[in-house]
Amino acid sequence: MDHSDSALSLFQLLDPAVVADPYPLYRRLRSEDPVHWDPFLHAWVVTSYADVVTVLLRFSARATPTPEHLQAVGLSALTPVAQVMVRQMLFMDAPAHTRIRGLASQAFTPRRVERLRAHIQDIVDGLLDRVAPAGRMDVIGDFANPLPAIVSAEMLGVPTSDHQQLKIWSADFAEALGAFQHDPERAVKILKATEEMIAYFQSAILEQRRHPHDGLIHAFMTAEIDGDRLTDDEVVANCIITMVGGQETTTNLIGNGILTLLRNPSELARVVGDATLIPSTVEELLRYESPSQQTTRIAPEDLVLGGKHIRAGQAVIAVMGAANRDPERFPDPDRLDVARTDNRHLAFGWASHFCFGAPLARLEGQIAFATILRRLANLQLEPEPLMWRSHLALRGLTALHVRFDAAAVSAPRAPVRPSA
Repeated sequence: MDHSDSALSLFQLLDPAVVADPYPLYRRLRSEDPVHWDPFLHAWVVTSYADVVTVLLRFSARATPTPEHLQAVGLSALTPVAQVMVRQMLFMDAPAHTRIRGLASQAFTPRRVERLRAHIQDIVDGLLDRVAPAGRMDVIGDFANPLPAIVSAEMLGVPTSDHQQLKIWSADFAEALGAFQHDPERAVKILKATEEMIAYFQSAILEQRRHPHDGLIHAFMTAEIDGDRLTDDEVVANCIITMVGGQETTTNLIGNGILTLLRNPSELARVVGDATLIPSTVEELLRYESPSQQTTRIAPEDLVLGGKHIRAGQAVIAVMGAANRDPERFPDPDRLDVARTDNRHLAFGWASHFCFGAPLARLEGQIAFATILRRLANLQLEPEPLMWRSHLALRGLTALHVRFDAAAVSAPRAPVRPSA
């Protein structure tokens, strides 16, 4: 086939119509050329479930530009961003990744996450109480942005009153993780956010030394394996990636999920009628409209994948959003099924880089969907065009306006605990 065919390029995602529904493009790639050389992106694009798993399992995560690389291409202004990213576990291989993740996972145990359950419920109810009298809300601005921002502040052990600033930084830094083009204005914003976050977390570390208190920063600082601890720079870098990852993906899970349920009224009715379906609903929403659509890896050596010869050092984009709709793995993949079993989606990645914040994201998602569907009667989309974020790796809406029956909003109550 013609590999210069621009119709198969992920560059198509710069078209708002394709961003609104990327799945036909993914389907074409998967069926016509599942390991596709994209000349516009100078990268291989991998779209089948089995091949994406192989890439996540075997390929190198060291896909962020180093300070030296930025200098070579005339972007040395972004060096502070690169200096942070090369210390983040997201962009590391073993043994460095194993060390940082081992220390970090001590700070992110399921027990620590479970302790937040009642608190997350209180935050969710408080946000809904605020919009209830109006009978309408922007799911993103009123709910899906502040919820993970407040929870992130709680997790980190910084003042929850900082949550709006944390959200702004998070959204700006996330741009560095998903841009196909170098945009000078965007670069200035990313750089400013990075410098401000570094200063913020350095200050938080000093505060922890003076007045230690519970939270992820303290846990990062004190976690120890065989006498090994994280340096302050490593603590800062991994607080940033934990905060950004936890906010952006959870915001998108909630926004994409509410939209998907409202577009699938029969499945929405199933969940409303049976709260025990909440955990499987969250997994299906993660599969169906993955908050994180793709990630870049580097070929560790010359190898063959899907019959294609990939050279050592070439970039490979693993498209989890395409793999999660692969009919070879998921029967009838374009149909939403809130009771789907055998749902080993790739929304949280795979193997050593599986998202260590997944238990928290799942918990926030379960509580958010259960509470919204229980408390807000007759939930409907407002009739207006949807605006998707232009971010190409993180799939999410800029706003999602809904209305509901204000007179029928139920009061907060202790929810039935969904099983994990």
